[in-house]
Amino acid sequence: MNKESQCTDTVLMVRPANFGFNDQTAHSNSFQHDDQLLSIEQIQRQATQEFNLLVDKLVGHGLKVVVVDDSPNPVKPDAIFPNNWFSTHSEGILITYPLFTPNRRTERREDIIAFIENKYKVKQRYSFEGFEEEGLILESTGSMVLDRENQIVYACISPRTDPALLDRFALLRKYDKVVFKATDPHNKPVYHTNVIMAIGRHEVVLCTECIQDELEKKSICDSIRATGKNRIEISWAQVLKFAGNMLQVINGAGDLIWLMSTSAYVSLDEDKKLALQKHARILHSPIPTIEKYGGGSVRCMIAELFLAQN
Repeated sequence: MNKESQCTDTVLMVRPANFGFNDQTAHSNSFQHDDQLLSIEQIQRQATQEFNLLVDKLVGHGLKVVVVDDSPNPVKPDAIFPNNWFSTHSEGILITYPLFTPNRRTERREDIIAFIENKYKVKQRYSFEGFEEEGLILESTGSMVLDRENQIVYACISPRTDPALLDRFALLRKYDKVVFKATDPHNKPVYHTNVIMAIGRHEVVLCTECIQDELEKKSICDSIRATGKNRIEISWAQVLKFAGNMLQVINGAGDLIWLMSTSAYVSLDEDKKLALQKHARILHSPIPTIEKYGGGSVRCMIAELFLAQN
């Protein structure tokens, strides 16, 4: 297996057709909030505006953005978060995944897969979604934060992240695993690893405040230290502003860029911003509607493409 690059210059995003608060996912995602101040139409309109602004900023900073329009039927309130149902890998590997709630499973669109296969070199596809029938879930790079360069998968166990499927992924990709439990102040499992952790080429952003087991906390910190990456600690208060939900990419000029929401950026202390900017620049965009009603942020909106073009 060739060593993977940590960052890509090409991403796929899905423009929403029916974005909104998803009652089915709210039970496991405490980041979602429905204050019922906006109509369904207003939420969709504002989310689309936020989406388009983010796309424009990414393109303006030299990134290749493949935009796919969500299909209006069936209604998919979380289609804007494609990173939960597939991942790609640099040897031409594409993996599709099982999703926790029934109304998200229609986000897995074969026409999108066909589009990717037509435009990029996909040598092998692996399908994990059949495990939904057994109640086994692994929501791609939401459940797993990948240190691709060092072949390590980090994952916090939750209803959306099953240890058995994590084992299968690690075996398939020949990755080492660092598995732990993470909880919010109410002792509820953190639904996705990527809201508390992000990995770049030189830094790892992590909230250890939500990892209660000291041995697990030591294990994850030791693993990061062994890779030589600098750990940037964020607080639970910053996690609530989606400071853990960032992604590092690289543009066509070779510049590393940390992508995050404006809410995340504002929450960060100056020393953390400086640490992030030691090897990269920061690009942030306001997505308050998407964060409030969807319970996800910029990283969740971006599916990385590590595939060579046809």
